[in-house]
Amino acid sequence: MRIAYDIIGNKEKAVALLDVNTKNPEKAAKEIMKRHKNVKSVLQKLAERKDVYRLYPCKLILGDKNTEVVHTEYNYKLKIKPQKAYFSPREATERQRIAKMVEPREKILVMFSGVCPYPIAILKKEHLVDKIYAVEVNPDAHKYALENLKLNRAEKKIIPVLGDVRDVKISEKFDRIIMPLVEKAIEFLDVAFKYSKKGTIIHLYGLSEYKEGSYGLEEKVKDIAKKFNVKYKIVGKQRVLPYAPRIMKIRLDIKIL
Repeated sequence: MRIAYDIIGNKEKAVALLDVNTKNPEKAAKEIMKRHKNVKSVLQKLAERKDVYRLYPCKLILGDKNTEVVHTEYNYKLKIKPQKAYFSPREATERQRIAKMVEPREKILVMFSGVCPYPIAILKKEHLVDKIYAVEVNPDAHKYALENLKLNRAEKKIIPVLGDVRDVKISEKFDRIIMPLVEKAIEFLDVAFKYSKKGTIIHLYGLSEYKEGSYGLEEKVKDIAKKFNVKYKIVGKQRVLPYAPRIMKIRLDIKIL
């Protein structure tokens, strides 16, 4: 039986999240729990993410009603409840790619930081980072972020900020800015420009088709940069994950000139 699902958690307790198009979810849930003894709850996405908090509306199909888990990846832990805060276990490798790029003493801004997977992954990889601001609009995700900072002993270097990144006030310019909201990050590129300086690297995530050697996302960047009179150079491109037929989740690395 082929089933599309993600598992969030650890060897002792995990939650499985079924794809929205799963047929016969009850049968799928039983099969998953048979395959994975650590899965104590199975949820199903009822629709795609739409609201500002990036949440999938979910339904408990089988198992424990308490779906809060501690997810482990690489050398850190993330406490989370899937119905309350967005998190993708599939992007663990991408988080490590970014962490490896970070140079000592950098000041970093992570927009749409969720439960803090990117900031914590970076801190665990590069302990000499200066500071990391983590901005998140979802109060529940922010609450879990605070818990995760304690869980990973990361309170001294990571500064969590609750609020819309367009409205919060931060009196810093950053060496690196990470924008992992694939559906709408491009709409906040002007905010990233505001917090940039010469040499800043912006990691912009988005959805795009690949056509004739480039991505459609690059044209949007060009238009926005022109509007705000920002000079830049795309210094890296990364295909992250398939998103839909002929649509790829990608990352553009933008260097401010």
